[in-house]
Formats: sequence, structure tokens, C-alpha cells
Amino acid sequence: MKHNQKVFAQSFISSLIIMVSLSYGALAYAGKSDCWAEFYEDSQFKGKSFRVQGPAYKKNLVDEKGENWDKRIESIIIGPKATVTVYENKNLKLTLKEMAKHPVLMKSLGITKQDILEDSEIILHPNSKIHSFGEYNFFHKIRSLKIECK
Repeated sequence: MKHNQKVFAQSFISSLIIMVSLSYGALAYAGKSDCWAEFYEDSQFKGKSFRVQGPAYKKNLVDEKGENWDKRIESIIIGPKATVTVYENKNLKLTLKEMAKHPVLMKSLGITKQDILEDSEIILHPNSKIHSFGEYNFFHKIRSLKIECK
């Protein structure tokens, strides 16, 4: 192989590697940019809102984007690569379910099995739109959340 052909081949291979790397990086970025959720204070995606890029774990919503969003979220739009779990309690916990392990404490606090069933989380799948959490008996109950990316 002549010197010019060798230089051309090396240059071509280097260019090809760079193009593949850039394409892969763009795809990885596109996938991550599709992992988000937009939260609204009113139903039907109205009122103030904030967006969270995933993956994210919000143990509380007291200071989200400079505002207190605790028990304030009423509707949500979820990106195509995000799975969102919303919790009624802070710290991503189901505290009443934990109390179910202590029946004497439950009885002393007046907590029923129905209360435990209603204390919950909601798992929302990619591309979901929740117009109102009232439909899920979760009206203004969200206190923590997580966003996982596919």
C-alpha cells in the first residue's frame, strides 16, 4: 500500500470512529432527554409547573425550584422514557404500611386496614398524562416522588 493510500485509510477509519462515537453520544443524550416529568398545581395541566429530568429521587417537595410543592401537585405529563412513582408520604415511604407490622400501635392510633390500603404510591408509565390526581383519590397528596429512566 502506498503512503498516500495508507494515510487516507487511517484518516477514513479515524473519521468513521468519530462519527460513530458522536452518533452514539447523540442517541444516549436523546434517550436521557426523553426521561422527564412535568408537574402542575392544577388539573388539566394548568397553573404553575415544574419539570424534573430523570433519573431523580425527591424525598420531599418542600423546596422544589424555589417553591413548596408539598401536597400541591394535581396533574402530570410524563416523558416517553420515564416511569414516575408518586408517594403520599415524604422520604419515598409508605409509612402506614410499615405501621401494619405493629397492630397494637395501629389500634391505639385508630388506624384501620382500609387506611393502610389507601396509603399508597402510584406508578405512572411512560407517555402518561394524568389530568387530575382526584381520579385516583390522590388529590393534593403527593409528598415525594421518583423518576426512573428506561
